[in-house]
Amino acid sequence: MLWYKSWMETRWRFLIGLALLMCSAAGTVLAYPQLMKLLPLVPKLDVGGEIGRRINESLELVRDYRGYVWAQWFRQNMMQMWAVFAVLLGTGGLLTQTSGGGAMFTLSLPVTRAQLVGIRAATGLAELLVLAFVPSLLLPLLSPVIGESYGVGDALIHSACLFLAGTVLFSLTVLLSTAFSDVWRPALIVLCTATVVGLAERLFPVLSRSSLFPLMSAETYFRTSGVPWLGLLASMSVSAAMLYAATRNIERQDF
Repeated sequence: MLWYKSWMETRWRFLIGLALLMCSAAGTVLAYPQLMKLLPLVPKLDVGGEIGRRINESLELVRDYRGYVWAQWFRQNMMQMWAVFAVLLGTGGLLTQTSGGGAMFTLSLPVTRAQLVGIRAATGLAELLVLAFVPSLLLPLLSPVIGESYGVGDALIHSACLFLAGTVLFSLTVLLSTAFSDVWRPALIVLCTATVVGLAERLFPVLSRSSLFPLMSAETYFRTSGVPWLGLLASMSVSAAMLYAATRNIERQDF
């Protein structure tokens, strides 16, 4: 019953996210031929500094299909959209049900508070797992349509890195949802935090490839074929710690 209840609470967020990500994946693949037609028309830019380096790097990446997929999908569209839905799926829980009396009904069930938090978190993680893998598997399926190919293995590894590293955002939202009784404050706090982290990564290149978003995009794997095991392990450890703290917070709440 609790699994079904958790699914009913999050199903529309999950289904909308799945539909949007699959449409975006298809659009990313199908837009590549048009981009290649326009690329020769782009004038060479002689811009110095970090901005110039990033512009030139982006232009070089899209000349190769694998580089284009990573730059446009895994580093931008997929990662950004998935992160938003990770936050949205992490919101809710017992505290948000207190105003309508739903918390009293849930607490009357013959389960512990730890089980309530655990099932709610497991449901969200399962949905995020689907959102991480299913849209990206469209890439190797649709690439032959435009005369290109993309490895299933690459899609799986990038999806796994996105999920394992990105659970930090979900877990932080779950933790904050045990401290605030509304849905929007936890979501806004996490999204603002993620924005600050993203800006810091751009302003300080030393953070690149070792911070959260480079881990989520599997930049190390793309550039060197090496999976960032230590970073992924650290992310999973932080996520587990925050989910444990969320459980302890709910256990201490006086409903």
